[in-house]
Amino acid sequence: MNSKLKKIAGVVWLLVFVSVLLVVTSVYGGNKIDLKSLFNRSTSGFNEIKEKVVTRQEVVEEESAVINVVDKVSPSVVSIIVKTVTFDLFSGPTASEEGIGTGFIVSENGLVVTNSHVVDSVDGQYSVVLKDGTSYDVESINLDEQSDLAILQIAARNLPAVQLGDSDDLKVGQKAIAIGNALGRFQNTVTTGVVSGVARQLTASSGLGGDSKVYESVIQTDAAINPGNSGGPLLNSAGQVIGINVATTRGADNISFAIPINTLKPILEGFLREGRIIKPFLGISYSLITEDIAKARKMPQGAFVTTVFPNTPAKKAGLERGDVIVKIDGKEINSENSVAKVVSEKKVGDTIQIEIDRSVLSSKTETLTLQAVLEESPNTTR
Repeated sequence: MNSKLKKIAGVVWLLVFVSVLLVVTSVYGGNKIDLKSLFNRSTSGFNEIKEKVVTRQEVVEEESAVINVVDKVSPSVVSIIVKTVTFDLFSGPTASEEGIGTGFIVSENGLVVTNSHVVDSVDGQYSVVLKDGTSYDVESINLDEQSDLAILQIAARNLPAVQLGDSDDLKVGQKAIAIGNALGRFQNTVTTGVVSGVARQLTASSGLGGDSKVYESVIQTDAAINPGNSGGPLLNSAGQVIGINVATTRGADNISFAIPINTLKPILEGFLREGRIIKPFLGISYSLITEDIAKARKMPQGAFVTTVFPNTPAKKAGLERGDVIVKIDGKEINSENSVAKVVSEKKVGDTIQIEIDRSVLSSKTETLTLQAVLEESPNTTR
């Protein structure tokens, strides 16, 4: 009797189990119970909270990196002010001050770097304003107009100097931080972005119908830069200067440019050694023929000479308008290895071998190798 009761009880429990199983499967819309799905459902809320915490932590770390760079470098960033005097027939002379650009301290003994176009007014009286509001008159201005760089001297000591990075090691996508005198009014404005491109060629003008300038091998960034930022530092996440902010593109958002800091280094080293800017000089203007242009127009790749200036090493060597400089000292000329870059790596008095193609403006194919002795670049000191 007991064995029969046990069998009946077993059957009842089996029926109950099957009924529960059917209810569960009907609720979850399938023939099987997905235990993994049930577990995931129970832990999804926890995972969402965990992901939010991790994401917020990453954001905080990125913010901290920028804040640390700004705290470190801001004391070395200065505003460039120009004082001009205008004369009116009725009211007489009127003096006005205007913030026109940015610079940064490269020596504790009062050397400041900016763009040459920031301090190109012959009639203006320039001063440098530190972050704490202290103002110093500029005692001398040393210009390298070809590179659009200027070294200013002020009578100050024990200043906080920036640390220079290496622009040859830049990677597209890495962090870029710009500090400057935004619009000439807002001192030490910070903008951030990334390095959008390297070795860009840029033709820039003031937009007022003046002469245009070609910048070679510049850094492209989406960090916002405006005329007041010109001459200010472009920084990496370590707080090192990787570029000198120079230009932005009108009508296009998030496209700005900076001169690589490695362009400044030999100029600064020469100035510290000689007390003036000393650069080798060839004496031409040219347009770069890229690989794509060369293929499309069936031209040699290199630098198309548009002007040979009189009484220069280029003129003495026999370079002519229309020549294409293909190589200098065996180095191919291209967007990453421009004539200006190759020449800047030389010294005054060096003899260079210039391989040219003279077929572009000539009916016959002619390849020549010319020798030029580099001379000191004519620079302006005020």
